[in-house]
Amino acid sequence: MNGNDATAFNLTQHTPKSVIKIAILGAESTGKTSLCRDLAAHFDSHWVPEYMRTYLQEKWDSEQKTCTWDDLLPIAQGQIDLENKLAKQTEQTTGYLFCDTSLFELMVYANWYYGDCPDAITQAALIHHYDLILLTKVDIPWVADDLRDSPHEREEISVCFANELIRHDKQFRRIGGNKYDRVRQVIKWLKYSE
Repeated sequence: MNGNDATAFNLTQHTPKSVIKIAILGAESTGKTSLCRDLAAHFDSHWVPEYMRTYLQEKWDSEQKTCTWDDLLPIAQGQIDLENKLAKQTEQTTGYLFCDTSLFELMVYANWYYGDCPDAITQAALIHHYDLILLTKVDIPWVADDLRDSPHEREEISVCFANELIRHDKQFRRIGGNKYDRVRQVIKWLKYSE
């Protein structure tokens, strides 16, 4: 699939009304995946893995190549397909769906690395809705892997996320502390929002 042909992609978000979606955004290696897993386990619910990691790990393993502009739309499509599938499954369970990233994060990173973002991703990122958006603090150690490349820019990237969320009128909360503190804090926020 040609990553430059936006007409080949459908980035529409489909969320049943009963599903409460929480998007967890932030710089690399700030505990997003762990928090999603922990919250899903606590609520016996689903969580949406970061599709970009799966996609780029497979690309790295097979070609020893990293992300390019042409990968952005296929990554966005994979992310929203997975989110929509799990949102439908969540309708039958607790109602909470924890999303390890969103198209908003992909938009921020596209602008960070390429100085631009495909219009289809930007448009979708700005209209997609989440009941709670969390921005992870840079308060845990960076852990290297095949894909991470910015151990010294996490704070700067985090500021960029906050600025973009504010600029686009996306309400968010910062989340930090150890894994237990983070889970307790989110449980409290979700309880008070019911």
